[in-house]
Amino acid sequence: MDAEKLNKALYDKMAAEQERFKHGLLGQTPEEVLNHAYEYAMREDILMEMEALDLPAPQAAALLASPFPLADVYKDFRNMETGHMDILRECIEARADTMLEAKREATRAIPIYQQSGEYAREHGELDAFRTSRKANEACRDAIDAAIRDGYDGTYLTADVKGVLAEFGPERVSYVLAATLQDKTWDQRFSRSNQAWAAAIPMFETEDRRLAYLINSHPTLLDGFVNMVRKELDAMREQPEQKPSIKAQLAAKPVPGDQPATKPKDREVR
Repeated sequence: MDAEKLNKALYDKMAAEQERFKHGLLGQTPEEVLNHAYEYAMREDILMEMEALDLPAPQAAALLASPFPLADVYKDFRNMETGHMDILRECIEARADTMLEAKREATRAIPIYQQSGEYAREHGELDAFRTSRKANEACRDAIDAAIRDGYDGTYLTADVKGVLAEFGPERVSYVLAATLQDKTWDQRFSRSNQAWAAAIPMFETEDRRLAYLINSHPTLLDGFVNMVRKELDAMREQPEQKPSIKAQLAAKPVPGDQPATKPKDREVR
C-alpha cells in the first residue's frame, strides 16, 4: 500500500476512534465530561493535524498497526514538555498589560478642570469638575503608595515613572504643587521645590484643595518631588520624534471640511 492510501487509512481509523471516544463521553455525567474536556479538545487537534499531514509510508504503517493510534499519540503529547503553561502565563500577562495601559490612557485623557467648583455648578460642568477631582484624589493615593512602597527605612526608590505614566506629568505636578503650596511654612521642603510648586497655577481655593493633598512624610515627599522634577527634565530633553507618514496623512484636512470653531477663552475665577 502506498503512502497516500496508508495516510488515508490511518486518518479514517483515528477519526473512528475519536467518534467512539465522543460517544462514550456523551453517556457520562456532566462532571465526568468536564474531566475529559481537555483530552477531547487535544485529540480533535491531533485529528485535524493528521488530515493535513503526509507521513512517509513506514511511519503511517507503524501507527496504523496500533489498535488505538489516536490514544497513543495523545498519551505521548500529554507526557511531553510543551511549554503550554508558559504560553498561558505570557498571554495572561500580555492581556493584563494591555488592559492596564488602556486604563492609564483613559486616566491621562482626563483634563485638569481649570475652573472652580462654583463655576462648574453655574455653567453645568459639574461632571467634568467631579471627574477631574476624582483623578486628583487617585493621583494623591498613587503618590502616597509609591512613596510607601519605595521607602525601605533608609532609601527612597519610588516608582516615579509608573505614577507619571498613569496620571501624566500635568496632573502629577498639579497635585504635588497643591500639597507644597499648602505647606509653605514647612522647611523640610527645599526652597527649590517650593519655588517650583509656587509657579504652578491652582484652580481651586486652598480649602477646596484639601481633598487631594498628599499625606506622606514631608521629607520623603520632598525627595519624591526631586525625583519627579528630574524625570520631567529628562522627558523634556528627549528628542522629538518625527511623526510617521500615517500620522501626517491623518493630520491633513479633508477637502471640503470646515475648520473647527475655536472656543472662546474662559476667564479663570
